[in-house]
Amino acid sequence: MAIKNAFYAQSGGVTAVINASACGVIQTARKHSDKIGKVYAGRNGIIGALKEELIDTSLESDEAIQALIHTPGGAFGSCRYKLKNLSENQREYERLIEVFRAHDIGYFFYNGGGDSQDTAYKVSQLGEKMGYPITCIGVPKTVDNDLPFTDCCPGFGSVAKYIATSTLEASLDIKSMCETSTKVFILEVMGRHAGWIAAAGGLAGEGDGEPPHIILFPEVPFNREKFLERVDHCVKEYGYCVVVASEGAQYEDGRFVADAGAKDAFGHTQLGGVAPALANMVRQALGHKYHWAVADYLQRAARHIASATDVEQAYAVGEAAVEMALAGKQALMPTIVREQAAPYRWSIGEANLSEVANQEKKMPIHYIRDDGFGITEDCRAYLQPLIAGENFPPFENGLPKVAKLKNQLVEKKLRTEFEL
Repeated sequence: MAIKNAFYAQSGGVTAVINASACGVIQTARKHSDKIGKVYAGRNGIIGALKEELIDTSLESDEAIQALIHTPGGAFGSCRYKLKNLSENQREYERLIEVFRAHDIGYFFYNGGGDSQDTAYKVSQLGEKMGYPITCIGVPKTVDNDLPFTDCCPGFGSVAKYIATSTLEASLDIKSMCETSTKVFILEVMGRHAGWIAAAGGLAGEGDGEPPHIILFPEVPFNREKFLERVDHCVKEYGYCVVVASEGAQYEDGRFVADAGAKDAFGHTQLGGVAPALANMVRQALGHKYHWAVADYLQRAARHIASATDVEQAYAVGEAAVEMALAGKQALMPTIVREQAAPYRWSIGEANLSEVANQEKKMPIHYIRDDGFGITEDCRAYLQPLIAGENFPPFENGLPKVAKLKNQLVEKKLRTEFEL
């Protein structure tokens, strides 16, 4: 069997641990140099393949690749670029196969969420159709934790740890000053259609009256009157109110509380800030002094407080992707299987890309409290192991050390340029 090269790309919003998956892919491929030649990484994700901008990772030292484990962001660049359906734009897929053929690429590892798994599946189909079989394996990644068939998604555990920690720490600040200062604090977190990240804020407190006093989930229709009534009650009962709000909080009719009136590259509604919208409601209706914050990129870039469980799982799915490919498997995605809740034990499973693609896993209703403003004990039991353990990066001069890559492109072999 001829040795083929591999192509790896990062897609969509990055995480604190997506580079750990990259490390898993590259290191595992290096262990099997008798079957996999070079690992090329797409510069800026799948765009790198379309534009024939391939990074030669073989030029990176073992030490540099190892450092990816503790480096946030996307080391090779990511992108929000969704390939259309084969029937709508076959030229993009044909271009991918053309580039893969030119560089003798026989393995395609796509590290991303539902849209990315869909792309990997379509490439596997087209490769066969065009007489250029290519092994396509998806590598799961999303802070939103909304991929189906996997107990959790690499990237989520670290965001959950950051949000739970930030909620706890900010709550202590508000509590200490509420007598004469801020009464209401609102933390806006990511999560368009699924409230997993917002739910993680609930780990900050357990007892009655402990913050967060309100969690707003996309799965629970937002009711302005109920929300304001609860805020006012908490201020009067506890002296202050801490709110963790998912960016995807929406009204009964499906309108987002924070609809900014625009669309992103994937056609999703651009959300414009649920925290200031809620704060304005509190100001107008109740007059309480407030502060709000948007975790934004900080929550998905916080490698300094990453979950040890998350780092381990992110590496494991990258490693498993290569092992699946070498075993002759096709159009699959490695998954995390929860074998035991306490003590927590997990293993690697697999799911068909055809079933994973473009599916969303929302919060189960039994994970949300009956009043719609908090998490249940079942949810707490699910979340707790995912934020467990610390995996601190090395520090130098007071700052985390990160990987320094050459990211050198290989020479182009095709004469034609590709217009996006």
